Amino acid sequence: MMLKHLRSSHQSLIIAEVGQNHQGKLENALEYIHRFASAGADVIKFQTRNNRYLFSEDAYNKPYDSENAFGPTYGEHREQLELTPDEKRILRAKCREAGALFMSTPFDEYSLELLVDLQIDLLKIASFDIGNLPFIDRIAQTGIPVVVSTGGANDEQIRNSVDTILRYHDEIALLHCVSEYPCDHNHLGLQRIERFLNDYPTITIGLSDHFNGIVSGPVGYMCGARVFEKHVTLNRSWKGTDHSFALEPDGFRRFARDIKRIPEMMPPKPTESLGTEPVFKKLGKSLAARVPLSPGDVITLDKLTGKIFETTYIPVRESNSILGQKAIASIDQGMPIRYEQLSGPG
Repeated sequence: MMLKHLRSSHQSLIIAEVGQNHQGKLENALEYIHRFASAGADVIKFQTRNNRYLFSEDAYNKPYDSENAFGPTYGEHREQLELTPDEKRILRAKCREAGALFMSTPFDEYSLELLVDLQIDLLKIASFDIGNLPFIDRIAQTGIPVVVSTGGANDEQIRNSVDTILRYHDEIALLHCVSEYPCDHNHLGLQRIERFLNDYPTITIGLSDHFNGIVSGPVGYMCGARVFEKHVTLNRSWKGTDHSFALEPDGFRRFARDIKRIPEMMPPKPTESLGTEPVFKKLGKSLAARVPLSPGDVITLDKLTGKIFETTYIPVRESNSILGQKAIASIDQGMPIRYEQLSGPG
């Protein structure tokens, strides 16, 4: 995986962000890999937490009575959503079998160690950890390609984070991100992609959005993004805060399809093929005599009209090529004009 080469190419890297939408069930996680790799994802992304280390005792034991809760305390809620190390090894193998890269966000040092041991393909630095230089330094030391989200961060925090990684390697993708769940279309701020391209001319820029539609991907590509992260779900009605704005498989398929089509949309059609399209062969007008023409008559605009014949003769779009020429044969009114019936300019 060469993230840095994406910047100067027309290729894109599309990440299906499962997060913990698998609801702590291995069978769900495996289904995500199967469905979204088939739908066009290049990367399947999960999240990894060591909750006992990440949360203080008070935060871990805080009552959690949300309608989205999987446990009575916030720590137990998080534990129910976490997959075991052995289950993550199964996911890594499944990703490779499906032809997708395996990616996860480590939220703490112990989770980072686990992911390195799993030989993960890509690491993610969440917006929560922008500016967390001690942690970013540990991530960068692994040498594993890293994708960085920038939600909620100011320019100095982003610059310090990027510079810390660059001390070790340049396999970075920096993603514009707005940390609103969901993010309204008028808060996407996609112009920031262009600013990142100017501010970081040597690294790849991308987009991580929480918009519940698909148009942000193609527009982001046109702004210069080449890495795209999109939350995904198998069922938007499932319990959990991320499902409601995430894309289901068909929506993600269209999201990936439209991004990957854009480079093919850009090259102009070869000029030699213009006018040869089937529609012109069937319905294209040919030049015809608007009035009877006699030998010696000069071809002028008022003597020409256009008609559809079973055979295409001189296309009307080439009318300029015969103006000023003389007829060398009689041509009846309404009949097609042929080049062999004309002389050169008089």
